[in-house]
Amino acid sequence: MKHIRQRGFTLLELLVVLVIVGIMLGFVTLNALPSGRQALQNEAQRIALLLQLARDEAIVRNRPVAFEVDQYRYRFWILDENNVWQAMDRDDMLREREFQRAPVSLAIDPPMMGQNNDNTLRIVFGREPVDKPFILSMSVGDATVSIRADGIGNFTVD
Repeated sequence: MKHIRQRGFTLLELLVVLVIVGIMLGFVTLNALPSGRQALQNEAQRIALLLQLARDEAIVRNRPVAFEVDQYRYRFWILDENNVWQAMDRDDMLREREFQRAPVSLAIDPPMMGQNNDNTLRIVFGREPVDKPFILSMSVGDATVSIRADGIGNFTVD
C-alpha cells in the first residue's frame, strides 16, 4: 500500500507568515498616517492657495478682502458698500475652516499687518495688484512652516 503524502503548511509556517504580514501592515499604517509636519505643510499649502484667491478676489471685485486667523480656525471677510466687514460664508472656497490639528501658534512678520488683542491675525488685501510682503509662520508642537508672500501675488510654503 502506498502512503499518500499530505500536502499543506505546518502550523509554524502559518504563524511565521502571519507575523510577517502583521509587521508589513504596521509599516504601511505608519507611512499612511501623515506626520504632524506633513499635516501642517498640507494645511499651509491650502492656506497659500486661498490667500492667492483672496488677493485676486479683492482685485476683481474692487473691494478689500481680509484673511483672519486664530489658533483654531481661519476665515475671509469682504468690505461691503457700507464699509462693514462681511464674512464670506457663502463662498465655497473662501468659507470658514478649522485647523485639522489645533491649536496652531501663529506669528506674522512684519507685525504691522494686524494682530488683535484676542490673538487673531488679520491680513487685508487691497484693490491694488501690489501689496506689502509678509511671512505667516504656523507651528504645532515642534513642526513649523511659513507662508511667504512676495507682495505681487506669489505665495510659497517653506
